[in-house]
Amino acid sequence: MKIVTWNINGIRTFRGGIKQALDSLDADIICVQETKVTRDLLDERTAIVDGYNSYFSYSRGRSGYSGVATYCKDSATPFAAEEGLSGLLTNHEGAVGCYGDHAEFSNEELQLLDNEGRAIITQHRIMCQDKVQTVTVINVYCPRADPEKPERKQFKLHFYKLLQGRAEAILKDGSHVIVLGDVNTSHRQIDHCDPSDNDDFGENPGRKWLNSFLHSGKPEEDRDEEEPDGESVHGGKFVDTFRYFHPTRTNAFTCWSTLTGARQTNYGTRIDYIFADCQLAEEQFVAADIMPEVEGSDHCPVWGQLSCPLLPSSKPPPLCTRYLPEFAGKQQKLSRFLVKVDQKSLQSEQRDALPGSQEEEERRENVNPCGAGNISGKKRVLTSDSVAPKGKKTKTVKTSSKPQGSLLSFFKPKLTNVVPPTEAPVRQCEKTLHLDEMTPTQNSPKASTTTENGRVLEDTESVFDGCPQTCASSTVEKPDKHTVTKLPQSIPQPTVRHPNANKGASLVFWKSVLHGPPPPPSCKVHGEPCVLRTVKKEGPNMGKQFFVCARPQGHASNPEARCNFFAWVDKGK
Repeated sequence: MKIVTWNINGIRTFRGGIKQALDSLDADIICVQETKVTRDLLDERTAIVDGYNSYFSYSRGRSGYSGVATYCKDSATPFAAEEGLSGLLTNHEGAVGCYGDHAEFSNEELQLLDNEGRAIITQHRIMCQDKVQTVTVINVYCPRADPEKPERKQFKLHFYKLLQGRAEAILKDGSHVIVLGDVNTSHRQIDHCDPSDNDDFGENPGRKWLNSFLHSGKPEEDRDEEEPDGESVHGGKFVDTFRYFHPTRTNAFTCWSTLTGARQTNYGTRIDYIFADCQLAEEQFVAADIMPEVEGSDHCPVWGQLSCPLLPSSKPPPLCTRYLPEFAGKQQKLSRFLVKVDQKSLQSEQRDALPGSQEEEERRENVNPCGAGNISGKKRVLTSDSVAPKGKKTKTVKTSSKPQGSLLSFFKPKLTNVVPPTEAPVRQCEKTLHLDEMTPTQNSPKASTTTENGRVLEDTESVFDGCPQTCASSTVEKPDKHTVTKLPQSIPQPTVRHPNANKGASLVFWKSVLHGPPPPPSCKVHGEPCVLRTVKKEGPNMGKQFFVCARPQGHASNPEARCNFFAWVDKGK
């Protein structure tokens, strides 16, 4: 039995396809965190994967936030599954049970702890020493303690307590327990790239909780006298499987900052774990390790190997995504697409629905696909006359004959004697008609008129200051007068600019309006151009720009890492 945990930082990380990614991990149970998908955004390609059955927990308050999922091979199908740790989200059969003591929490606190989609539990049968036993896999994405939000620190500690109470209650009931996922706390100094940067490293509340949750494995005589009492250090019921097999390995990290490129210098932390109860770790676990070579996220996968085989259930539990109505085919009936619907009822439905809505168009196509051409005219009218739904783009046809100006025209003074080249002949003819009050002329070089039902059709070739302008088939609406145009004697000649001159003027203008970023200085240690950053943290410096070394972040002793160069951007430049 092989199990893998991986914070994927978004389910869309699997660009080559979810099945290909799952197969590449080569595990029976794959637990992923930070899926950033909600129920309404979950598509069938992600939820239903050939050869696997999946179980999702979603954030109910924010979209694109948190979320965990467990994918089990069909040969590792669980017999029970449950969302959340409190039991408040369970309203179906096939739940895991064993919720522990919730006396410390109110119902509102329990609801808030489970509403962010941070836990999914699956229960499996395994064969251990010729005896069928159960193992419960708790997939968690523990909250991060935001330094700017003190309430989140308390929220994180409450989540830890709820997780520990649930895991120990299940263990007490007779099942083996594996807790795995992103715990968001590095346990010891060996699990951190630079623990000296953290004041009171061991006093961190998250590390204190890990000390009480995990069994240290130290003999009594090697215990540090300054450590807390034995109950808090050695009384844990679970084991960090990676440290069980690699107790002294250094630079074994699972998370790196992508903003600073810290993965290139391996400047990270180990916050992703596979915890197992002591008996299971000692008797069944044969190996555990990290996979830093696997990219695609700011975290890397962690895997564990057990010697006991899995016994699949004949049927997935009700929480499985294949039973969701949108994937089980229960939301729409096939008869809706096959039975002919009366046109009168269809028209009444169209009047009741919002005009131009997507649902209306889909209803037309589904009910009467062959007659779509008959109602296409109505569809155009509805689309153009109605208000477009919010969030949907609609094409609008401009009927105005006025040409669309360029953005540059809003910044330059208007030139009254400039005529757009594409419409210059027509507009000159229109000006001629208005200037001369539509009076007859006898001195025009060439003029011909044709009258048809009071409509004057002109074909006039005019010369303005020696420049011929042709107005072909111009029409004038004058039903009672049969007149032709009179040539003006003095009309200002349009100014024509060379295209290269216009381009050069525009370039100079935009350079004067839009100032690009200042040239970067070179850092003093490496002599390389620096990178421009912007302060995003709230405070007096928010929005200010500064230069830092462009190399990835790393330890101060690493010559290939970023140096300490820093310089504010001078506003005057």
